[in-house]
Amino acid sequence: MARRKLQQTDKLAQQVGAFDEYPVMPEGVSPQLMLSRNDRPLPFYLICEKDTLIVQMTGEGRIVFKDSAMNYTATVPGDLVYVPARTPHRLFTDHDSLIYRYKAEKAGLEGVAWYCDGCGAEVYRLVFDTETELPQEGYLRAVETFNGDQALRTCKSCGAAHPIADASGNNWIAIAAELRGGDDEDDDDW
Repeated sequence: MARRKLQQTDKLAQQVGAFDEYPVMPEGVSPQLMLSRNDRPLPFYLICEKDTLIVQMTGEGRIVFKDSAMNYTATVPGDLVYVPARTPHRLFTDHDSLIYRYKAEKAGLEGVAWYCDGCGAEVYRLVFDTETELPQEGYLRAVETFNGDQALRTCKSCGAAHPIADASGNNWIAIAAELRGGDDEDDDDW
């Protein structure tokens, strides 16, 4: 897969979008460092099979957890937040932000889930293997599946209907195509 070099992150940060999780380290480095520039909430809860570390580089926000002793934590520049394996978490952006996520290069399974705002029950979850499906592809598939079926957006516990997930502002399709293409992106254009 193509990878940017870490020293190009300042330039790359201007081109990545909401929760793009763009890898900035060379292939073969673990943990990988993923970059996102966020101006809106993550449209779902992310569940990673392995531990991750979120670094708030700019802006402010909060991370909300499910199935955890901690319900949420506010984040400001310089904060590092450890997310234990298999802990559903959702990032909310209060001010435009730049986020790094440290993630195992071979991240294993990832899940995307939605929870009922009313009763807290899990509404829908889609799990994919990052060995065969890039995270950006999995995120897009999960959002399209969730948005495309009213039954999946209806809480089975309380019957509340949930709105479609807003996944605008990302570059998931383009990033997946670039990573699948294996192009070396050491252009001076960045």
